[in-house]
Amino acid sequence: HLATSLPLPSERDHLRPRIDLIVFMIDIKSKYSLKTVEASLAHVDASFFLGKVCFLVTGVGRVNACSIETNAVCKLGEAYCSPVLFCELELEGIRVVTAQRLLRMLQICAGHIPGVSALSFVSLMRNSDDD
Repeated sequence: HLATSLPLPSERDHLRPRIDLIVFMIDIKSKYSLKTVEASLAHVDASFFLGKVCFLVTGVGRVNACSIETNAVCKLGEAYCSPVLFCELELEGIRVVTAQRLLRMLQICAGHIPGVSALSFVSLMRNSDDD
């Protein structure tokens, strides 16, 4: 399910499936994209930041067209203890690998991978220099 921003409309709450993973997409070519994500973060329950949120940064293949510093997005990921994935959706190979990574993250967050919790997965994704 896709939403352009949060909060989600409440009139169909009873029909909404359980939310296992929230992927915030940020287009590195659009400052508006980052602002929308930042505004939406306030509507996410704090418990989701324990392994059920990630940031997907698109458009990284065009460094000359970037409107957002990658460092700003990395700091956002650090502030919310959530992984940041960078990708270029226009390249099929990278798009497929990114989709596979997101699917694996979703399987973990939904509890379909025995022995791995969303929280333990996020701790594994942290950079070793963060310790």
